[in-house]
Amino acid sequence: MDLGEQVIVPNLPWIIGGGMLLGIMGIAGWIFTTWLRVRNGYPLDGAWGQAVYPKASDEAMERIRLLSAENAQLRAELGSVKDRLATIERIVTDGSHRLDREIEALRHGAN
Repeated sequence: MDLGEQVIVPNLPWIIGGGMLLGIMGIAGWIFTTWLRVRNGYPLDGAWGQAVYPKASDEAMERIRLLSAENAQLRAELGSVKDRLATIERIVTDGSHRLDREIEALRHGAN
């Protein structure tokens, strides 16, 4: 008998099943790595290995514009708050000494 008839033909279902299992595992691994890339913010690969980024829609651009405007407004407000805080700190730290000097000047001026 021939080697093919003795070994390959009886084990043909196992050979085909093993090949199919390897193919399914390869596809599952590709799906898993794609899921990990999307989850962690990495760009996807195109058919020729180039990076594929999500398309910027009008809604996304509007959202970016609104967030940028809000960011600028909050930065301006924060600058204003810092200025006010500096004024309050100056009043709190310098006010008592200046008031003492003014009182002493008034006392000496009255004598």
